[in-house]
Amino acid sequence: MNKLTKVGCSALCGSLAAISAANAGDMTVTGGVDMSWIMVDNGNTGNPIGIGSNLTFKGSGELDNGWTFDYTVANKNGNAYSSSNVDLNMGMLGSINIDQGDSGNGLAAFDDKMPTAWEESWGNGLSTGVRLVAGAGTAMNIMYTTPTLLGTTITLTMAPEMGSTDTADNTVSGVGSVPAYDKAYDATININPSFGTEVLSGLNIYAGGHTKDQNVNGAATAGNYYEGVAGITYDIGPISLGYGQSGQITGAEVTPGHVSHYRSNMYGVAFNINDDLSISWGHHESRKAGYANGSQGSTNEANRRVEVDSYQIAYSMGGASIRLAETKGENLFFSSANDSDVTVVSVSLAF
Repeated sequence: MNKLTKVGCSALCGSLAAISAANAGDMTVTGGVDMSWIMVDNGNTGNPIGIGSNLTFKGSGELDNGWTFDYTVANKNGNAYSSSNVDLNMGMLGSINIDQGDSGNGLAAFDDKMPTAWEESWGNGLSTGVRLVAGAGTAMNIMYTTPTLLGTTITLTMAPEMGSTDTADNTVSGVGSVPAYDKAYDATININPSFGTEVLSGLNIYAGGHTKDQNVNGAATAGNYYEGVAGITYDIGPISLGYGQSGQITGAEVTPGHVSHYRSNMYGVAFNINDDLSISWGHHESRKAGYANGSQGSTNEANRRVEVDSYQIAYSMGGASIRLAETKGENLFFSSANDSDVTVVSVSLAF
């Protein structure tokens, strides 16, 4: 009896395994760890050692009509859930991505596209206060991406409500209080106008815009909020060059305590010495461009702008990377009394 039971279970499990193999997609796990040592020249560093861990779970599959789908879940430090997104690739019809606000969609993906050996100029151990465009990508959103035609790709992104919490299946976020913002919309375009020539194959031109409705009862100001960005990058041999501008119109009236708009300039140059070693320099500047004189210390020119310069070097050997960044910030968070230099040494291990 026991023998017959075992045979029956084996046959059943074999059948179930065959069915599962025929219908299931693939699931992969990737990850890594970053370790850093930070030295601040004029601040209280405390413990300079830091460790960051990252795990990414990705599942993929294919529909009967040839469309493919991917599901990605990101876990960060302390095995904490970070975000997830679902991407449906419809071939010549483009793709649709539903995202839980991980800043990967819409205008957020264009905040700073300058070439760099490691991180953006403002992204290495120094809180700067530079004004970055964010768009609808920071909230739960849905984005449509066109197929790439003649080197051109367009995205359209919509977030039903900015600032609301991420929601699970069959639930809504609810509104505990009047939100500051309502619906938001992004549009971006990226062009690689190579015209079939090798000399222009590394040229990319990009631009994007964002608008969201401000709720008069929930916001300090009544006007709608707008963001825009445009730039150009060019790879020629081992050298990468970039220049970009961005701006924000806050909808604030020009009254004490309110800034009506900001604008930013960014530059970058990177040089790949070989396949493993690269160096770069990046600059980012943000300015208060419209406000009432006398508000927020605006009569002092230094309180109107933030400037950051970062020199970086990165070396890779297999799954390990060693990075060094020397970053200098002036008038951080628009304060003339807030200058700082920071040195970061980082080691990354990927598996």
